[in-house]
Amino acid sequence: MNKTVLLVEDEQRLREIVSDYFASEGFEVLEAEDGKQALALFEAHEIDLIVLDIMLPEIDGWSVCRRVRKESVVPIIMLTARSDEEDTLLGFELGADEYVTKPFSPKVLVARAKTLLKRAEGSVGQEENMLSMSGIEVNKLSRTVIADGNEVILTHKEFELLVYLMENKGIVLSRQHLLNQLWGYDYYGDDRTVDTHIKKLRSKLGEKANHITTVIRVGYKFEE
Repeated sequence: MNKTVLLVEDEQRLREIVSDYFASEGFEVLEAEDGKQALALFEAHEIDLIVLDIMLPEIDGWSVCRRVRKESVVPIIMLTARSDEEDTLLGFELGADEYVTKPFSPKVLVARAKTLLKRAEGSVGQEENMLSMSGIEVNKLSRTVIADGNEVILTHKEFELLVYLMENKGIVLSRQHLLNQLWGYDYYGDDRTVDTHIKKLRSKLGEKANHITTVIRVGYKFEE
């Protein structure tokens, strides 16, 4: 795929196995065994995807994710040995795009990574690459968002969510529909994943947040 993945995992054997699976699918793999090394590699290379364990030496995965999100919308898949729902929600709040619980199939992980990358590039090549509604301007080619003349920095999933809402303006979209369309039918999260991303998106849109309205007990819609 000619893509570079940064694999951050302190368990050497697991890191080697996952790295081999990514390499066999054509990825260039950069490996880090702790958070400090991960951030150094991120600053030094063009990274297309990060696979990030939470429990790391030096700097934990939460902190790595937070620092990456301050300067990049690169897709992030977080790995954890826990299935705690609060951990999952925190990961999404920090800007993670996917969440995988150990033990997992490396083959499935690579497949999900490829799907995530395809979604990140999905708007390229469409005939209409600009959206402009109610003072919000979206360029799907450059993946930039301008609200009232100010650039808004969104994560990959927040950007997808905003575009989908705008492209379906006036239509009530259920939480389950949004999960299926943006996270995929094989995603095992619950409705609160959507709520968390809507909350973050609204906070970044500021005064323009009121165009994303809540339809009680159903979902959300974009209104001009």
